[in-house]
Amino acid sequence: MKVRYFTFKLLGLLLVMAIFGMSFSTITGKVIQDFKLKNVDGKYISLKNYPKAKGFIIVFTCNHCPFAKLYPPRLNALNSKYSKLGVPLIAISSTDTITYDEDTYPNMARKAKLEKFNFPYLFDGQQQVAKNFTAQKTPHAFVIWKEDGKWVVKYNGAIDDNGGEPEKVENPYVAQAVDALLVGKTVVQKETKSIGCQIYFRK
Repeated sequence: MKVRYFTFKLLGLLLVMAIFGMSFSTITGKVIQDFKLKNVDGKYISLKNYPKAKGFIIVFTCNHCPFAKLYPPRLNALNSKYSKLGVPLIAISSTDTITYDEDTYPNMARKAKLEKFNFPYLFDGQQQVAKNFTAQKTPHAFVIWKEDGKWVVKYNGAIDDNGGEPEKVENPYVAQAVDALLVGKTVVQKETKSIGCQIYFRK
């Protein structure tokens, strides 16, 4: 009986560890392939359009999500600060436009103009770029950095720790990651949980 109890207990522990490992798996270090998507100005943009970039802030967002709607001013601020330092911000919408008409390309263009986006807002109609990044929510932020000619994920998750009250943000995760990388330091907080609307992928 003792042997059987020990065996069940060990199997239970291993199962918990497996679930824990899956729940907190990280994509830090993942190499991101370049992409080419249509911007709201009608032009196509890829990472190659920025030959002097040290890295990028990539934010998967959309028009319809209430949580994503809180962030455009902060995205403008991030791009204003870091693009001149070689780390531009690019926003991408990958949501299913069949389900969410608000996220169609014409509506993206209208939103970008109305809210005076100072960064590219790209349409990922086939959802392939979101899959490449393993983006999950809107907004879901990634900081990628150039290493040996490749784009490597250094941070992914939330933009900061307070969506509703920007004046009360204590941990600006994206900014902290970029600041560390710009001075050659390791990113301390490599991954956080992105909060927002789920990106549903068409089958």
